[in-house]
Amino acid sequence: MDFIDSIKKTKEDSFILASLPEEIRNDALERMTKALQANKEAIFEANARDLELAKEAGLPAPIVNRLVFDSHKMKSCIDGIYDLIDMEDPLFQDLLKRELDTDLILTKTTCPIGVIGVIFESRPDALVQIAALCIKSGNCSILKGGSEAKNTNRILFDTIYQAATEAGLPEGFAVLIEDRASIDELLKCHDYVDLLIPRGSNQFVQYIMNNSKIPVMGHADGICHIYVDGAATIEKAVPIIIDSKTQYVAACNTVETLLVHKDIADVLIPALADASGSKIQYRGDVRCSMVIDCDPAEEKDFQTEYLDYILSIKVVDDIDEAIHHINTYGSHHTDCIITEDADSAAKFMALVDSAGVYQNCSTRFADGFRYGFGAEVGISTGKLHARGPVGLDGLVTYKYKLVGDGQIVADYASGKSSFHFRDL
Repeated sequence: MDFIDSIKKTKEDSFILASLPEEIRNDALERMTKALQANKEAIFEANARDLELAKEAGLPAPIVNRLVFDSHKMKSCIDGIYDLIDMEDPLFQDLLKRELDTDLILTKTTCPIGVIGVIFESRPDALVQIAALCIKSGNCSILKGGSEAKNTNRILFDTIYQAATEAGLPEGFAVLIEDRASIDELLKCHDYVDLLIPRGSNQFVQYIMNNSKIPVMGHADGICHIYVDGAATIEKAVPIIIDSKTQYVAACNTVETLLVHKDIADVLIPALADASGSKIQYRGDVRCSMVIDCDPAEEKDFQTEYLDYILSIKVVDDIDEAIHHINTYGSHHTDCIITEDADSAAKFMALVDSAGVYQNCSTRFADGFRYGFGAEVGISTGKLHARGPVGLDGLVTYKYKLVGDGQIVADYASGKSSFHFRDL
């Protein structure tokens, strides 16, 4: 079966998967956890090969770190699947039920999107998370991981595929793409693929958007900000900033730019530098360089997602300047204000145009698992359908079902019949 035929098969099977009861989908997920556990040594061996090849190729440390699939990642994947099993079925839920007229009932009901193509970065655990989310939400998935994780991706896919098909899922419930050339073929499959979710560089995401008729959901960059207001406390601010920058430096929700109110800059910035030691490299504007030794920050620094232990700092005159900077240079992902002033926090949260706006907590909380979504298929910075961490609710859409008893529109147009809308 060639590539296009396999995608056609996936589309056909998407209607089968969409109709399967929750019991079968949950059984498939449970079997996947057992298969992963039973095959863990072979999975770890495959990952060790990928790590060795990545180091030989001289890949950057953040990419190598994302590539790791060890016992901790295995446990996280399995725990995440069990969380999904315990969640309410997102399908066949009535969102609205309305009587338009006697014996004319309208129902708005959740249903799967259909076929979702996900192109993701080097994290092989993402393959398991995405496949599991799609199964729970009744969607077929087309999965393309980074080539640097090809050995791990292959054994993970084979393991979960066998388990899920044995549980009764259709053969086309998931497809693994292993060569880059197939991405261009995938982009042409607008008749068979309902949604694309790319996870990668800004350049790559823009390429996907510009070269396909398929709707695209996702985000390009993760240029996240923290604004330290004049009414912030140093003791609270410093740990939040350090966690946001260093807890997992290669993540899209890592802070890249720190904005500091001029009234607190002389105290906050040196305290941050002392607390972080040599772990963080600072690039600051002129006012920042007056209080600590740092590399000069240029405009391009405020447009950069470092994914490294580098933090840009700008001293601002007020909250309005901070909000303007974030809305100008940010990627609409996640931005935080640190303040004890409720009015300032409310203003920041109302005017910052991002999927996640926080007060007094780390930007690293921007994650489907930490939101209780049972992991995520990605982060969306768009404003249509889904925004922020995309979990189960972002992977379903809805349809309107109307059940009548012989009614025709002509009777309502003529006035013979009339609507009496009543929610049931």
